Amino acid sequence: MLEPFIRKLEIGADLSADDRETLKRLICQVRPVGVAEDLVREDDRPDNAHIVLSGLACRYKMLADGGRQIMAWLVPGDLCDMHVSILGRMDHSIATLVPCQIAYIPRNVIEELTSKHPAINRALWWASLVDEATLREWLVNMGRRTADKQMAHLFCEIYVRLDSIGLVTESSFSFPVTQVELADTLGITTVHVNRMLHQLRDAGLMTLRGKRMTIQNFERLRHFAEFNPNYLHLTKRQNGGGWANGRETPAS
Repeated sequence: MLEPFIRKLEIGADLSADDRETLKRLICQVRPVGVAEDLVREDDRPDNAHIVLSGLACRYKMLADGGRQIMAWLVPGDLCDMHVSILGRMDHSIATLVPCQIAYIPRNVIEELTSKHPAINRALWWASLVDEATLREWLVNMGRRTADKQMAHLFCEIYVRLDSIGLVTESSFSFPVTQVELADTLGITTVHVNRMLHQLRDAGLMTLRGKRMTIQNFERLRHFAEFNPNYLHLTKRQNGGGWANGRETPAS
C-alpha cells in the first residue's frame, strides 16, 4: 500500500531495505476517504500528517466571496503536511478531489523518522523542497502564461509526476477531475476551461474520454506549454554529489 510513497522517496535518497521496512512498520494507519472531504482545514491544529496513497487531493484556500483557489494537486505518494508539528496551525486546507486511500502519520512517528533515520529524513526534506519548487512554477504559470499554456503545462506536470510512480500506461492516465476543479486551479471560469480543453483536443495534443486522459504527443504538448520538468527534480542525485541516471522526460 505504501509503494507510491516509498517509490517517490527513493528519488530523493537511497533508502535501504531497513528504511523501507521502517516506513511500512510505522506508517500503518490507512483509511478510505470519500470525494470532496477535508483532511485538514485552515486554522486546524492537526495531530497527524497525511499521505495520498491512491486518488487525488489538493491544497486550497477559500476566499471571502466563497471562491476557492487550488494551489497544488497531490497525487499518490505525496505527503501533504509533514511540518504541522512545527507550524502549529494550518494556513490552508487539504481536501480529496476523488475517493482516496489516505495514510495517517502521528506527530511522534514523524519525529522518529526525521531524527533516527537519516536517509528517510533526507528523502522527506527532498520532497518538501520539490513542493516549494512546484509552487514557484505555478506562480510563474498564473502570472505569465496564457490560460491555454497554463492548462497544457498542468497536464504535462501531472503526466510526468504520475509516470515517475508508474501510473501512466501507453501515454494514458486516470484524470477524474471536473471542469470546476480545473477552473479553481487555473483561476478562470468553467466556460473558459471548456474552451481551452476543446482547443487542446482540436490541436491534437490530448484527449479526455470519461475519466481518462491520453497525451498523443508529449513533445508537442511540452513545447506548446514551455514545460521544463527540472522543478520536479526527478533526476536522482547521489549522496556523494555526483548525478545518477534518473527518469528522463517522457518520449513522444
